[in-house]
Amino acid sequence: MPPGVYGMQDVWEREGWQQINIEFLLPTGIYLNFPVARSDTISTIKKMVWKNARNEPLFSALSDPDAYVFTCINMTAEREELEDEQRRLCDVRPFMPILRLVAREGDRVEKLITTQISLLIGKGHHEFDSQKNHEVNEFRTKMRTFCEERAQVRQMLPWEPWMEFNFPCDLEPCSVVAQSGKSHSGKKILVNVKFEGSEETFVLQQDPQDLPMFLKWNALRKKSTVFRSAKREKPEDYTLQVNGRWEFIYGEYPLCQFKYIFTCLHGGITPHLTMVHHSVIIKYQEEQGGLSNQVSRTRAQSKPPPLPLKRQNTSSLWSIHEPFYIYLLQGSRVNADEGMKLVVQAGLFHGSELLCKVVTSNEVSVCSEPVWDQKLVFDIGVSDLPRMSCLCFALYGVIEKTKKRPTKKKNKRADCPLAWVNTMVFDYKDQLKTGEFSLSTWPSVPDDKGDLLNPMGTVEKNPNIDSTAGLLIRFPNIRPHPLYYPPIEKLNELGMNGEKVVATKEEMVGLLRKWPELPAIHALELLDYSFPDPHVRSFTIRCLRILRNDELFQYLLQLVQVLKYESYLDCDLTCFLLERALANKKIGHFLFWHLRSEMHVPSVSLRFGLILEAYCRGSIFLIKSLMKQNEALNKMKALNDFVKSGSQKATRIQTTEDMKVCIKQDTYMEALSDVVSPLNPSIVLCELCADKCKFMDSKMKPLWLMYKDKYDHVGIIFKNGDDLRQDMLTLQMIQLMDVLWKTEGLDLRMLPYGCLSTGNKTGLIEVVKNSDTIANIQRNNSNSAATAAFNKDALLNWLKSKNPGDKLDQAIEEFTLSCAGYCVATYVLGIGDRHSDNIMIRETGQLFHIDFGHFLGNFKSKFGINRERVPFILTYDFVHVIQEGRTNNSEKFERFRECCEQAYKILCRNGTLFVNLFALMKAAGLPELSSSKDIQTLWHWGNLRRKH
Repeated sequence: MPPGVYGMQDVWEREGWQQINIEFLLPTGIYLNFPVARSDTISTIKKMVWKNARNEPLFSALSDPDAYVFTCINMTAEREELEDEQRRLCDVRPFMPILRLVAREGDRVEKLITTQISLLIGKGHHEFDSQKNHEVNEFRTKMRTFCEERAQVRQMLPWEPWMEFNFPCDLEPCSVVAQSGKSHSGKKILVNVKFEGSEETFVLQQDPQDLPMFLKWNALRKKSTVFRSAKREKPEDYTLQVNGRWEFIYGEYPLCQFKYIFTCLHGGITPHLTMVHHSVIIKYQEEQGGLSNQVSRTRAQSKPPPLPLKRQNTSSLWSIHEPFYIYLLQGSRVNADEGMKLVVQAGLFHGSELLCKVVTSNEVSVCSEPVWDQKLVFDIGVSDLPRMSCLCFALYGVIEKTKKRPTKKKNKRADCPLAWVNTMVFDYKDQLKTGEFSLSTWPSVPDDKGDLLNPMGTVEKNPNIDSTAGLLIRFPNIRPHPLYYPPIEKLNELGMNGEKVVATKEEMVGLLRKWPELPAIHALELLDYSFPDPHVRSFTIRCLRILRNDELFQYLLQLVQVLKYESYLDCDLTCFLLERALANKKIGHFLFWHLRSEMHVPSVSLRFGLILEAYCRGSIFLIKSLMKQNEALNKMKALNDFVKSGSQKATRIQTTEDMKVCIKQDTYMEALSDVVSPLNPSIVLCELCADKCKFMDSKMKPLWLMYKDKYDHVGIIFKNGDDLRQDMLTLQMIQLMDVLWKTEGLDLRMLPYGCLSTGNKTGLIEVVKNSDTIANIQRNNSNSAATAAFNKDALLNWLKSKNPGDKLDQAIEEFTLSCAGYCVATYVLGIGDRHSDNIMIRETGQLFHIDFGHFLGNFKSKFGINRERVPFILTYDFVHVIQEGRTNNSEKFERFRECCEQAYKILCRNGTLFVNLFALMKAAGLPELSSSKDIQTLWHWGNLRRKH
């Protein structure tokens, strides 16, 4: 390593370095130094060490290689044991080129799993251990037991119920299927079926309303006829798999209700299925259960006995008739202008409700460690504190604004917010806090309201202690023994003074327990931060338990966000999400990525990391697949950085060629091939087609990656530098609209393509095949670029060229329906910045919108002038297609208008659901969805509902 250079950051980032000299320290005291390839696995390197050590002294003192493990100092300056020996050296990325071989200690399987989970979630288990926090430790223990028990129960399921977890059916709503059945009544569909292990295929004719069992029976009958087999096989012993996907057709649903077959039916494509014997499924189930059982056995052997509970004297909070107070002691690491005076404001909140007057400290001079040493008394009794009372602090500076002309009036004062922090008054065990607490604060962001306190903010301390101001406070010891908030069952035992209030509380909670479950669309509202009471939140989860898996999936994004409103780690919402994630692999997959994508956010990294750890403990068999996805995303990011750098120095053609050469390297091809798609866990991204990959022209140079298998081509777009969360939310809402419309028998041929945020301004977008932008179609079908946008025939001519003969009518029908759907959707969601470059159309006629950078009426403006002049996009060339190229075809346009009206009315009837979902997303911190004002765009539904 060159003199004066420390660390190997540059070495790992440069792909050109193939050989690296590594120093090896052996437990016998022997030192080795030899080159290894950066792509070598740890296992390969260990074999090379043993080969080189044979010629060294004391080789006979070494035991079997499996008795040792390499350790290194990683890029975060921590000692790391390299238990997973299938990792490559370039993925380990040691800080220095030194590997130390040490004797392996403890349970190898357990240590390997722990290491893999740490790498997967981006947070080491030592970071949880270093918290030295009883709440963290108890939560980890409880959730691990909770998840491992559910994993064991899942593995005991018969193969058919086990299929429902691993491969849940992807279904269309019943109403649209019934509607589709009427339009296709009497028509048969052709299904291509083959048996696993055989290339022989059969084309079977089926009624769309047939059940999968009837199709399997027909396939077996055809097989016995063709092969003249005397062996009688039962259809119950088989299941149908979609070719090239981990997607299965089973259950008591008509064939046309399965999304894959429904899509094939509309696209005029023959479905291709494979008959898979149940013994194959059972073998796969046994493979999954093998590792989980091994881990649970070793854990059961090493599990220590529980400690006996200590009895201690306690008092009920309701017996204390004193005002609540705390001591504000001092600050630390405060950075402010010397001309200011420092003040701390403190307020007690229950959700969004202020419980008493805000208390303000004395003013002190600015210094790094200001001292207040002041008692802050609140105008509320200790006995009146709600269980979820939250103490909110704001540190701000006061600036004297002197006037140019002296007057008798006092100088104006301005408050300059510096920092805020929140903490609960009770701990996770219902005990009133006592003693000193050091609160590391969060930097304040001035807003329009001018509120200094932030009750909506997290109750977690800022983990970046060295770079943020701190406040030291002390909760008093009101009594010599702990004070507890009494459990609801014991409230009647309190004294006469509190009886009336307590009885009211008990009655309210009793009523809550007896209430019938609310519909989910109303219950969701109770997860907002305004309703922190644990009994209310428990009631809400009780209401959500009745949701089917497909319904829960629709709201998963919001449910992850409202975890940020939970005051303690152990809560009903966390248990509910983990329970459902471990019972349905699709929900589990997206729960993982919704949590993993925000692990860089300091305020939630602890909570989300602990939930991810628990989920992985209950899904040991998925860790390898998830690690492969994570590795692929890291390679995509490295490739994107390479493209960004190259595009500044070379031409586009040269950069594209360099990108393809980079992709063809073994390390990239291995990492980017045979990956389960994060966008859809039923799709495997098999073989990367390097020659068909490219990058796009936009600022962040997104990657366009194409994959193929023997059945199909799949494309994904990788973005690095753009926040995809707003696109993800918009597409979720469009998908929800599509479900609501289909439930009422209205299929508007919407296309909510896949979009997933996977990290800090990184994510994936599904490529919609056989589609183009309206702008490209207009340019390619016009003589002049300047007049392209005014060519009304361009779009219709393009559809004619792609849909010759009788197919044109169906293409125009697809265009009409999808255009109506997106007109209503973009209007209702207040989506702006609509133009021909972000409106696309498929060759089948399906129109769809992309790039949702502005929504909820947050439109672009220039020089104060609003650039959006219409509520939604319906151009003259769109109308020209709808009217089939005839100017007087009012009948077709009237049908389009009726579809818009029907769709709008359906959304009006479900307006509350959309408002609630957007309200819950305030926790996400999206720039265009940060307050209730941003949601007011949606409230026009209420006015319309009254009109109708």
